[in-house]
Amino acid sequence: MNDYPAKTSYTADDLVKIIALLRDPENGCPWDKVQTHQSIRMNFLEEAYEAVDAIDLEDSYLLCEELGDVLMQVVFHTQIEQEKGNFTWQEVCDGVCRKLIERHPHIFGGDTSIKDWDALKNKEKGRLTLQDDLSSVPQALPALMRAAKLQKRAARYQVAVSAAPQMVEESAEMLQAAADEAAAEQAAGKLLFQAVALARKAGIDPEQALQRYNAAFTENPESN
Repeated sequence: MNDYPAKTSYTADDLVKIIALLRDPENGCPWDKVQTHQSIRMNFLEEAYEAVDAIDLEDSYLLCEELGDVLMQVVFHTQIEQEKGNFTWQEVCDGVCRKLIERHPHIFGGDTSIKDWDALKNKEKGRLTLQDDLSSVPQALPALMRAAKLQKRAARYQVAVSAAPQMVEESAEMLQAAADEAAAEQAAGKLLFQAVALARKAGIDPEQALQRYNAAFTENPESN
């Protein structure tokens, strides 16, 4: 049994120590000590989405709680890597601080000439081609959000996705006329990808637009 000192206020350092105790192979929590990156990967996403919900609700009290849960996930995954000898909490903090300083030369270096922040990031990451840029978009992103990011990055290389309404209509017709499931899936994917392009052309975030329509449908399903 572990006795942890009672405090009037706990810090990030306390969180790191508590997670390490929970992960202790002998005296740790039976559930916490057997978790892996893979077993809790969806927990990370869920906590992030719950924090976003708190933002949308403009609930500061709830946001404080949810950000704590997100931070706990960060510490938990870091602890797993520390146990493997790969990196530590200190290295995580050091890395992100260095990244912030390097990506803001106008604040920390007196260089006001930087205007293209995407180019700066690509240079830092060694991304030199369109394929490099597209491959770096996380595959775990929600599909609409990922489509928008892919299209935005492609546009930097003058590769545009067609966003004409008639093309969306043609894709919808192809979906309806599909002879099998594979053809229908391909047509549906193309339709959604084109719809994302159409939304971006109108200056609309497709992910947010669908989320809001989902909310409206939830409130009044008969109005669609």
